[in-house]
Amino acid sequence: MGLRKYAGLLAVALMFVLSTSCAVRRSVQGNGPADETYFTIDQMPDLVKCLPAPPDRGSLEFQYDSIRYFWGRAQRADSVRAAVASSDAVWSLEALFGSFKDQFGMTVSEETTPEIWKLLETSISTIDLIRIRPKAHFKRQRPFEYFDDHILTPWEEDELRGEGSYPSGHTIRGWSAALLLAEINPEAANEIFQRGWDYGESRVIVGAHWQSDVDASRAAASIAYDKLQTSPSFRKQMAKAVKEFRKLSQSH
Repeated sequence: MGLRKYAGLLAVALMFVLSTSCAVRRSVQGNGPADETYFTIDQMPDLVKCLPAPPDRGSLEFQYDSIRYFWGRAQRADSVRAAVASSDAVWSLEALFGSFKDQFGMTVSEETTPEIWKLLETSISTIDLIRIRPKAHFKRQRPFEYFDDHILTPWEEDELRGEGSYPSGHTIRGWSAALLLAEINPEAANEIFQRGWDYGESRVIVGAHWQSDVDASRAAASIAYDKLQTSPSFRKQMAKAVKEFRKLSQSH
């Protein structure tokens, strides 16, 4: 999957692992939505009605989830991939957008790309709302709890315990970021979506989510992204973001 190209993230991940800053922590519902969103939670699609329930224990699907859990544990032996997974676990917009820097073609920040930042911040805050209902409804046990194990990223373990595993908030954010960035820079869509896919797989490697959580979360992000398309405010801000990207790309 070309993961060696992410070797530059190793130092970044190690800094996060060594830090005990509260910046890497999040509450049960996570780093709640910003004051500004394109829709309210009641206006967003209800994933409890949209998506199937997570696999029952004893089903073939759950057996596959278990196999993938141990696959993820084995991936930790690769120090580069483990570093990427650790970096991907950091719950902040700066870390999320920074993980796509190489694929997108530029650094996204509030200072240097204000229009792109505003689009991504408001969009992710809106999309974040879609995970609240299913997490509370299904209350799925996380794999590291089921196997009485520990995750790769100890700073988030205590806060993840007891929080619903289905769907994966990180994966929803990662796939949503890929959808947004690929619309802004369609010429880099292949690389952006590959990175977005790996971002979700990182949650299996960390041990925080089952594979079926991650798979459903990509669909969840796409459902939420489709809803965004119906917002005139979103479309207007997307146009500003695309214009800003093209202008900055030409100046480099």
